[in-house]
Amino acid sequence: MLAIQQSDTKSTKCALNIIPCRLDHDGSVNATKRYWNPEVETDGTNTAYFRGRKLKGKNLKIPDGYRGSVLNITDKVAPQINSEKNNSSNDNEEDEDEDEDEDEDEDEKPAEVKLAEEVGSFDEITIWSHESMPLETDDPYLKGVQEWMAFAKAMHCSDEENSSTGPRSS
Repeated sequence: MLAIQQSDTKSTKCALNIIPCRLDHDGSVNATKRYWNPEVETDGTNTAYFRGRKLKGKNLKIPDGYRGSVLNITDKVAPQINSEKNNSSNDNEEDEDEDEDEDEDEDEKPAEVKLAEEVGSFDEITIWSHESMPLETDDPYLKGVQEWMAFAKAMHCSDEENSSTGPRSS
């Protein structure tokens, strides 16, 4: 598991691009206008050339209430909260069945939670495709991001919001 914490340095605003190619490099790059210069067309689409290949891009805004973050996973471990202290006053009131369940729970160790530092943020994603605009039905990245956002919205909305936007169950 991960816990996100603000970086000691100020996080920068990033332009997130998902391009249809494989790069064997993980880190920053000095990308000049000569190598990467996306242009917005009059119809609102994005066009860029990468290694001589024409790419068409579609912008996908992060919905209100959400935030895009670029994270650096560290080796630091978040401090564990000990819940045994909170339950010690209620030990005398528990039944024997609950004591057996508690013995099983004592064997389980809490999951290690590593810290991830936020090093950047973004408010939109540009998804690129070769020669044509990425389609919601065909592009796995576009489809996956939109499905994830819809799933996250459904998970975090109240029952009233869910009943007004989705089908009702009888």
